[in-house]
Amino acid sequence: MPWTSERYPNAMRHLAPPVRDKAIEIANALLAEQMDEGMAIRVAIARAKQWAQHRGIALFSDDC
Repeated sequence: MPWTSERYPNAMRHLAPPVRDKAIEIANALLAEQMDEGMAIRVAIARAKQWAQHRGIALFSDDC
């Protein structure tokens, strides 16, 4: 089942919303390519963090 901004893996809970949204987008694409769910989550978080760092976006939300 695809993840959304309201329903996402627990591992993404501390990411800032724009980074989390990018991680969700990436994870859903990886799942569509038949990647294992756990691996998709780990890869998506790593790629979303890289994406954010290249754009100067804070990685973690302030309300954690």
